[in-house]
Amino acid sequence: MAEEQQSPKSKIADREEQILAFWQKDNTFKKTLEKKSPKGEFVFYDGPPFATGLPHYGHVLPSTIKDVIPRFKTMQGYHVPRKWGWDCHGLPVENIVEKELGFKSKKDIVDHGVEKFNASAKETVMRYADDWRKIIPRLGRWVDMVNDYRTMDTSYTESVWWSFKTLHDKGLVYEGFKSMHLCPRCETTLSNFEVTQGYKELTDTSVFVTFPIDGLANTFAVAWTTTPWTLPGNVALAVNPELQYAFVCITASNAPELPAGNTYIVGADEAILKRVFGKESFQFDPSAKVGSFTWNGQAVSFEAKKGVLGKTLIGQRYRPLFDYYAKEGALQNRDHGWKIYGGSFVTESDGTGIVHIAPAFGEDDYNLAIQEKLPFVQHVATNGTFKQEVTDFAGLSAKPKGNPKETDEKVAMHLKERGNLLLAVPFTHQYPHCWRCETPLLNFSAPSWFVKVSSMREKLVAENKKVTWVPKDVGEFRFGNWLAEAKDWAVSRSRFWGAPIPAWRCQRCRAVRVVGSIDELRKGTTERITKVTLLRHGESMKNRENIMDDSTDKYPLTHDGKKRAKESAERIQKEGGADVIFASPMLRTKETAEIVGKHLGMPVSIEEGLREVDSGDWDEKKIRDPSVKEAEEAYYVLPSEQHYVTPRGGTGESWKGVEERIMEAFYRLLEKHKGESVLLVTHEGPIIYLEKALKGLSLEETSRLFKEIQFESYAEPITLYFDHVTNKLVDLHRPYIDDVLLSCEDCAKKTGAGRDLMRRVSEVFDCWYESGSMPFAQAHYPFNHSKRSSFNPEHGWLTKSSGFPADFIAEGLDQTRGWFYSLLVLGTALFDVSPFKSVVVNGIILAENGAKMSKRLKNYPDPLEVVEKYGADSLRWYLLSSPVVHGEDLRFSEKGVDEVSKKIFGRLDNVLAFYLLYADSSGTTRYTLHATHVLDVWIMTRLNQLILGVTDALEKYELDKAVRPIGEFIDDLSTWYLRRSRDRIKSDDLDERLHSLATLRYTLHTLAKVMAPFSPFFAEYLFDNVKSKSEKVKSESVHLEEWPSAGKVDEIKIKEMEEVRKIVSLGLEARTKVSIRVRQPLGKLKVKSDILMSSPRKRGSSLSPDLLQLIQDEVNVKDVVIDPTIATDVALDTTLTPALMEEGQFRELVRTVQEMRKKLGLNPRDEAELQVKAEGLSVRFIEQFEQELSSIASLRNVVRAETLTEGGLQQSFTADEIVLGLRLSKE
Repeated sequence: MAEEQQSPKSKIADREEQILAFWQKDNTFKKTLEKKSPKGEFVFYDGPPFATGLPHYGHVLPSTIKDVIPRFKTMQGYHVPRKWGWDCHGLPVENIVEKELGFKSKKDIVDHGVEKFNASAKETVMRYADDWRKIIPRLGRWVDMVNDYRTMDTSYTESVWWSFKTLHDKGLVYEGFKSMHLCPRCETTLSNFEVTQGYKELTDTSVFVTFPIDGLANTFAVAWTTTPWTLPGNVALAVNPELQYAFVCITASNAPELPAGNTYIVGADEAILKRVFGKESFQFDPSAKVGSFTWNGQAVSFEAKKGVLGKTLIGQRYRPLFDYYAKEGALQNRDHGWKIYGGSFVTESDGTGIVHIAPAFGEDDYNLAIQEKLPFVQHVATNGTFKQEVTDFAGLSAKPKGNPKETDEKVAMHLKERGNLLLAVPFTHQYPHCWRCETPLLNFSAPSWFVKVSSMREKLVAENKKVTWVPKDVGEFRFGNWLAEAKDWAVSRSRFWGAPIPAWRCQRCRAVRVVGSIDELRKGTTERITKVTLLRHGESMKNRENIMDDSTDKYPLTHDGKKRAKESAERIQKEGGADVIFASPMLRTKETAEIVGKHLGMPVSIEEGLREVDSGDWDEKKIRDPSVKEAEEAYYVLPSEQHYVTPRGGTGESWKGVEERIMEAFYRLLEKHKGESVLLVTHEGPIIYLEKALKGLSLEETSRLFKEIQFESYAEPITLYFDHVTNKLVDLHRPYIDDVLLSCEDCAKKTGAGRDLMRRVSEVFDCWYESGSMPFAQAHYPFNHSKRSSFNPEHGWLTKSSGFPADFIAEGLDQTRGWFYSLLVLGTALFDVSPFKSVVVNGIILAENGAKMSKRLKNYPDPLEVVEKYGADSLRWYLLSSPVVHGEDLRFSEKGVDEVSKKIFGRLDNVLAFYLLYADSSGTTRYTLHATHVLDVWIMTRLNQLILGVTDALEKYELDKAVRPIGEFIDDLSTWYLRRSRDRIKSDDLDERLHSLATLRYTLHTLAKVMAPFSPFFAEYLFDNVKSKSEKVKSESVHLEEWPSAGKVDEIKIKEMEEVRKIVSLGLEARTKVSIRVRQPLGKLKVKSDILMSSPRKRGSSLSPDLLQLIQDEVNVKDVVIDPTIATDVALDTTLTPALMEEGQFRELVRTVQEMRKKLGLNPRDEAELQVKAEGLSVRFIEQFEQELSSIASLRNVVRAETLTEGGLQQSFTADEIVLGLRLSKE
């Protein structure tokens, strides 16, 4: 089968790619970050996506929203850093790896090896990162994807550790045992908001089960459950102490399942009786307490005797349905089991009024078990299978993914065979599934680490009320109500690929220690971890003069260099100081080390291995010195591998040699100072190649290090931690962190021996905790003490916070119980304030038929194909102008994108083309803005109105309300202003032509700025084409421009033009009704005064002559009069005089000649020759209009001829009475 032909890339897509290439070459985005920002900082947080797949519409939409606001704020004069991030940990990544490795259970991972599994996860997590780095910019988004943050980075995890310890110290973290939801496939508990993301409709088997009462013959308590698989774990029954209960005695029965003489205890409410016994027919006399029903077609009579309160049943024993655990004498609290207890959670609304209690599988159950000291029976393992002691069901999955009710039905059948099943009925309900692997969850009591959100509810609700939510109801109701009922957050997961919970437990005394930093970890170990601080020397005269040199006695520090060294000394002391200091033998490094050593009160040792790179013949030469310039340039263009091994300056060192030298010194020095804090003062090159070796960087990544910000400033400390067991930098992931043992201070105090007694707990963090940490963790807070640190939450009378809180964030509706929630909880708990001020919440994009978008069904167009076809701007505009930007769902329609492409960008492109056609060909702007014509005045006030409206909407984050008026303005500009201004722009009157062009140019120039946040590509294209020659030098990009300020809006002018256009519309409609084409002039249009409604102009007053002239021109009438006596809104005088008919014929002639010009491909500046073959009256007609025709149709001359010259184009006019010939005029 032949391969499908891919649709060719559109012209608009080609143009966008050219603009993208310009931005990248020009570093335009970087320039927007570096330009002056008089309004200060605008803080934006970017929620991290997973890079385990390609971007889809769920990414395109929020990414577009996230691009609009920062662009707008940048143009307003704010500095808006936006840093990309990657979500790297958690079940989403683990599930992908498990599928690829063919694993079915957690045991498969353990058997495979955690180290190998996590290595695969690390490789997987950035699999599509390069694709994202291409696609996101192609969508028009500007964000720093080079200096990105990754939740798996050691620095990020260290900040997560700090937050956890801080919460622990505040009493907001505890280790507990609670009933939660467990994914049996992933074998980990989930947080309550993770559970809400996976509800699906299921039809389960619910059962009414009979429990034999001890001491009462043939008497049974009846309980209802939708989870029959939990019944082997039953240890109690619960009743509501204040509810009435009935003893339902079967007085007569033909149904063998319900023999006469049996008594059933259920709630006394008639609705319960009918629920339990009325599956077929049911009759009941409440006064006599007797009734009847049919059971499997057999008649049964009953009497509801002994109405009692539930509290009288409390303490009554019953016989277990299953005795797997009841027969165990060693079962803790066994004597408290298999009794009836009181519980206020029992209601009459469903079931029987009696609840079966299995403490291991329900929140109310577990709480009652704690209260009453019930035995704890957990007959299902964390993998969801019945344990071996449950002999009748051993090994069965409690809730099989393929058939969730299979085991329930087997339990029901077992109970039926034993006579304990009263009834089994289907029950359809919303059931929670794992948000990642879609396995049905189990309610399961398990240990976990919790953040005590319940103690923060009031504060969270109060902080949320300060946030601006778009739409408002999402924050007020959906999110606000969730916060008001927020439960403690289970933040630990019994998994592998995640930031480890930093808690260590003593194996002897069980004391727990929570660690908040790697340095704290180092100090708790026994010479396992060494802290290494790398410090480049301060600025020296060598650096200032750009000299290559490795001599030991030249080039001291400059004044600035000494100052920076002192600042670094203070920072190093703040970060814990150092135990030993080693320095390169060069003068600049020795001076730097001595300044630091003096501040710390420590001596400095010289280490040859830390010296500067030997540049051979280039030593003592300035960079780019004429004598070495050619050799230098040749060296720097060598391929990476060759550059790495080639000696500098011919006889000097290669970078490979530098790397080997400094690594030898590094290992040697650290071997002597295990577990200590070591400061190495050296040079830029040796530091970079030390990092290359320790971090396993590629040569390309190493090359980028030279350009990174950490080396833009001298004497900037870099802290690393080295693990002497792995012989690598400290990796906080499992399994390495699991082997780090800490000393127990409690045991040391009590027994004098506490070394290596504490082992880390096995859990890792919920990945939502990690993503919620991004405001501070991306900046490595509080460990990054650099002046360039982007995050400082401290604020007061004399200090101002930076990087916190965010002025703006945006994500989808699903994040109300995801990222938004984790951000708010952690931000408020740590810093006592909401970490964001404004939120835009987008809805969900569905397929065109309203179904969920599905790769399998291919029910939606690929976003990249849409971009190739219509351009990224069209897709952005389509999304931004829809209700999806304020929380509503959108049925995606490719036709909608196509319509945007044509009606917005196609239409505006035509306006631009017309402008360029008539603009001064020299490219200068000698047009002075002088808006006096009624159309110019109107379009200028409309432009001011647009600027005000768009600005106001953007300030309120109402994106659709910001976008739609631009489309309306473009329609006004194209279909009214330009339509009515064409003749002025073509006019022979120079002033009129230039003034109209000046207005059009200014309008397009300003419109480009207004459109820039929404359609960055087209705005750039438009701006570039209407820039003056001088602007092309100083105005590189529309995105470096200031946001336009609005002038005065004249509402009267706008209203008047609305009236004019309304009258025109009515006039043209009247023409259509009488079938008179618009090119045929008419004598008069009467307008009823009642339709002139503008205010504050007096109702019914006449329009100005200029406005009336617009009506005349557009409707093509000789006069417009106001007449209050006409019956309709407008009335046309349809009398056609000979003069009017002749003028109409002339207009047809003009149209014909213009069409001929178009067919010949002539532009307005091309002069043509028109040959006319005519006889009789037609000759007079041509002569009468010859001059006017020549002017309008750009004709050099009109020639009458008996025979038309060959060449050009020939066409008949007015039923062959006139034959026209048109060709390009020759000079």
